[in-house]
Amino acid sequence: MKHFLKLSDWSTEEIFEALDLADKLKYERKHGIPHKLLEGQTLGMIFSKSSTRTRVSFEVGIHDLGGTGLFLSSRDLQIGRGEPVEDTARVLSRYLDGIMIRTFAQKEVEDLAAYGNIPIINGLTDYCHPCQVMADLQTIREHKGDLAGKKLCFIGDGNNMANSLIVGGIKTGMTVSVACPKGHQPDTAIMEWAAATGNFTCTESVLEAAAGADAVYTDVWASMGQEGEAAERRNAFVGYQINDAVMAAANPGAMVMHCLPAHRGEEITAEIFEAHADEIFDEAENRLHAQKAIMVLCMQK
Repeated sequence: MKHFLKLSDWSTEEIFEALDLADKLKYERKHGIPHKLLEGQTLGMIFSKSSTRTRVSFEVGIHDLGGTGLFLSSRDLQIGRGEPVEDTARVLSRYLDGIMIRTFAQKEVEDLAAYGNIPIINGLTDYCHPCQVMADLQTIREHKGDLAGKKLCFIGDGNNMANSLIVGGIKTGMTVSVACPKGHQPDTAIMEWAAATGNFTCTESVLEAAAGADAVYTDVWASMGQEGEAAERRNAFVGYQINDAVMAAANPGAMVMHCLPAHRGEEITAEIFEAHADEIFDEAENRLHAQKAIMVLCMQK
């Protein structure tokens, strides 16, 4: 049994094993080759945060693999009414073959893994978004070839996306640069690990971070749960936008990435978004294939 709680838990070899499997599953799906690798298994999908891509990609993915997805909102579970996570974990372990959870606190994901005895997959927390980054790495490989030696630049809020991109990029041999305004940097421990482990920089200068980048990445300025801070954040993040000047600083032919949903005119201009829409929606599609690989590696008996 294997969990997928955060990217730092997986070795470089395990990450590449998942990426290779994701490529294989993508090829087979596009050519009508069935891969019922989790036939008869049931994945419980706990959603404390709403979702488009996570919900649809996991539900379609487990179906492709021959299993069943069971949607469980926090309104439907006693966990939303005060039942301890450890009790929920032990009960659901008697019914299910695996759990995907999209929630706020990373501790909730870690507790499910600690008290249950089935694989737990982190569909997103406020701390990290490892499933998205596996899809991101798959997409960069498709467009740019080997990851080692490529430069990944993230511009915007040092949030869960930034945290996971730093770890995923460094573990796969990429140079990673992050541009964030003061007070909005990524997790300190992650940045210290990245600086000690690989080629990593964090700066307040967007153009410095983007210089020589092969992939330029951004996310919304106000994530789910931060809607009340939206106006304040719009002021804090003025200038932290992917636009023509940023792309001129990046390598010629650099790709643009966004985990979606996108707010055109804020973190990215409408023109840049549309010019790179094929890359962005390849990235969105790859959520399906990367997560299928994660499910197989975690849940296959």
